[in-house]
Order: sequence, then C-alpha cells, then structure tokens
Amino acid sequence: MFNKLNSRRGGFTLVEIMIVVAIIALLAAIAVPGFLRARKRSQASRILNDLRMIDAAVDQYAIETNRSTGNTVNTADWTNYLKKGSALYNTGTSLLGSPYGVQTVDTIPKVPTTDYNVLSDVASTGFWSPYGP
Repeated sequence: MFNKLNSRRGGFTLVEIMIVVAIIALLAAIAVPGFLRARKRSQASRILNDLRMIDAAVDQYAIETNRSTGNTVNTADWTNYLKKGSALYNTGTSLLGSPYGVQTVDTIPKVPTTDYNVLSDVASTGFWSPYGP
C-alpha cells in the first residue's frame, strides 16, 4: 500500500493549466488599456511641461535682448535658454516629434496640432489650458 501511494506522480492537469492561463489573459486584457491610457496621459503632461518651459525661455530671451511684444524668436534662440543636453534643447520638438518652431514674445505657445489630435482622447481642451490650440 505504501509503494502504491508513492508511485503516483503529482502535477497539474491540462484543464488546471488552461484555467490559470485564462485568468492571466483576463487580467492582462483588463490592465493593458489602463497602462496605455496612463502612458498617453504622461506624454500629454510632458508636452504641457515643455510648453511651460518654452514660454519661460522666450520671456527670458526677450528680457535679455530687449525684445518687445510681437517680436518673433527663432527656435535656436529660445532653446539656448533651456537646460543644455535636454531633449527639448537638442531638438526643439515635442516628445512625439512635432516641431514647436518660431515663437512670439508675450504670446503663449500652443500645443502642436498633430500632438493635440493624438492625445485628445486622454487630454481634453481643459487640460491644455492656456496652451491649447
């Protein structure tokens, strides 16, 4: 009798393994859209922060070079007032690759239209205020 109990091998049946895989797949199906939404929301926050930095850089450039309201500021000029080595300093483009381009003194920079369209499902117009299109 003792030998008969020890000779039986333990393990999981195919049905048990399939149930576990189904549960894991269900949890993944629930979690993935949330992660994608959070990623897009963080991209929108990054672009909003970039716009704030551009606004401050243009203001600083205007003060130091005696520019008045309405003067244009080239990308190379306002990027000099950002942290050296940062992505925005190096490229002058958004996280999604859209150029911020030439800015105007005392005018709030606007989110690039392509970025706004990509992120509009997670960031409404109120999110972008006052930098909205």
